[in-house]
Amino acid sequence: MKITSAMSGIAAALCTLATFMPASHAQSIAFTFDDGPRLQQTPLMLPAQRNQALLAALEKHAVKAALFVTVANGADRPEGLALARAWGEAGHAVGNHTVTHLDLNSAGVSLAQYQKELLDCDAVIRALPGYRKWFRFTFLREGNTPEKRDGMRAFLAEQGYRNAYVSLDTSDWRLDAKLREVLEKNAVADVTPIKRAYLAHVWQRAEAYRELSRKLQGRDIPQVILLHHNLINALWLDDVIAMFKARGWAITTPELAFADPVYQLHPERAATGQSLLLSMARSLGLGKVEGWERLVDDGDTEIAALKVQGY
Repeated sequence: MKITSAMSGIAAALCTLATFMPASHAQSIAFTFDDGPRLQQTPLMLPAQRNQALLAALEKHAVKAALFVTVANGADRPEGLALARAWGEAGHAVGNHTVTHLDLNSAGVSLAQYQKELLDCDAVIRALPGYRKWFRFTFLREGNTPEKRDGMRAFLAEQGYRNAYVSLDTSDWRLDAKLREVLEKNAVADVTPIKRAYLAHVWQRAEAYRELSRKLQGRDIPQVILLHHNLINALWLDDVIAMFKARGWAITTPELAFADPVYQLHPERAATGQSLLLSMARSLGLGKVEGWERLVDDGDTEIAALKVQGY
C-alpha cells in the first residue's frame, strides 16, 4: 500500500510537500459541481432557474468554479447544452463526468465501456467555452480492480486528461433528496431546518478534511469541494460561500487548486466513493482516523436529526 506520483514515491512525495509547503499556508477552497446541467424537474424552480441561481451566487461572490457535465442529465438536448454553455460563458471551467454516470466499480461495467463514455462526453463538451480536459470519476470510484484503475490512469494520460480529484467530499445530494421530498409533499413547507442542517453538514466536512490534510501533509492544502448541480445549491449556494468567507477561508479557482502538488499524487489503493485525502489515508494504512464515521456516513447524522424534528 503506497502512494505514487510524478515524484519518486511516497516518502519523497510527502516529505517534499511537508518541507516546502509551510503549515501556515492559507486555507483556500475551490468550488466544483457534478452531474450538470440537470433538466430534472424539481419543486420551486425550473431547470433554467436553478442553473441561473447557481451562476448568480457564484457571480455575487466573484467565484470561478467548474461544472462537470454528465451528458444524459441534459447536455444531450439543446436546452440542456445551453445551460452548460452558460457556465463557460460566465468564465467557469467545464469538465467531463461521462454520459450516463456509470459506476466503474461495477462488475458489469468494462474498462472499454467506461473509456467510451469519457470520449462520448468529450465530443459534446469540447466546443463549449471553458472546456478543460478534466475528468471527474463518477462516484469518485476509480475501478474495482487494479486493471481498471491502472487502465483508466493510462487512458487519461494518453488523452491528455487530468484526474479532477475531490478533497472535500460532501453528501449534499442526500440532503437535496430530503429537501425535494419535503417540498413535493408541501410546496410551502418551512425548510429552514434543512438549510441549517445543510450548512452545518458542509462546515463539519470542511473542518474534518482540513484536519486530515494537516495529518497527511503537515499543512493546509487548497481544498476542492464536491457539490452538485441541484436544488439545494440553487437555493443556498450563496449561504455556503458566505459561510466560508465569514470563517476566514479564501476562495480559489479549481485551476489554481489543481496546481498544488498534492493533486499529482495517485493512491495505489483507490478508496471507493471517497475523497483524495481518504484514499491517501487508506493507502498509508492509517486506519480509521478520528472523525472517520462522519466522513463516510452519507449525511446519516443530519437526516436522523431532521427526522427527530418531523422531516
